[in-house]
Amino acid sequence: MSAEPADLLSLARRAADAAVATVRERPSALEVDTKSSSTDMVTQMDRAAEETIRAVILADRPDDRIVGEEMGDRPPPTGADDADAVTWWIDPIDGTTNYVYDHPGWNVSIAAELGGRTVAAVVADPTHGRTYSAVRGGGAEVSDRPGLLRLVDPPPLSHALVATGFSYDPARRHRQGLVVAELLPRVRDIRRMGAAALDLCSVAAGRVDVYFEVGLSPWDIAAGSLVAEEAGARVAAIDGGPLGTGSVLAAHPALFDEVIGLLDELGAASV
Repeated sequence: MSAEPADLLSLARRAADAAVATVRERPSALEVDTKSSSTDMVTQMDRAAEETIRAVILADRPDDRIVGEEMGDRPPPTGADDADAVTWWIDPIDGTTNYVYDHPGWNVSIAAELGGRTVAAVVADPTHGRTYSAVRGGGAEVSDRPGLLRLVDPPPLSHALVATGFSYDPARRHRQGLVVAELLPRVRDIRRMGAAALDLCSVAAGRVDVYFEVGLSPWDIAAGSLVAEEAGARVAAIDGGPLGTGSVLAAHPALFDEVIGLLDELGAASV
């Protein structure tokens, strides 16, 4: 299979559809374990979804690298041709806590990276019947709207709806809560969905004006960040540097620098 972004997007969609079919029918009893803390949950359905995604991808592209939240890094086979080397970033259930509680706000997130840049992305939101997708340079879309997603002019920061998220570490959560307490009277309101990919897609779709969070992994933001970028958002680390592991800020370019200044004033990057 070629490494053309459109072909990678098609494969990501098939893998996401298969994963959604796997996890949509919730078992009568979820087997819930914990990971980084007592509140960081993982279920047998997270693992089953990732196994499904890997199987779909490897059936077409057996020489690709796959990095998933639950099953780690599967490097390319020795001797694989790296001319079209693709890395897949998988979050099989982003928002596992929501999934466990049968609460809206979980998704299947898949991104394809080529040459160090995400070039194709899918974020499937089964609860709301929406699938977001994007190809670098080709725009972003969502299945329940016609045409491409495009940001409209933002409100002033004082009237911006801001999404964020919190760490599983209790001490860090406390510090993040203090930041939000200072931020709240300076914006319209705060939203906390509990799934980074959907927060980024919410910026793209105009459901929130700003999203920021500290303490993330690459699979949390790889797909959603491309959807937001292709809709016209500026996406970077919370300090304004290149997007990477740890933090993300997404907002309309006209609002971005002001948000950076406010978050810096509140010490958000240091939590």
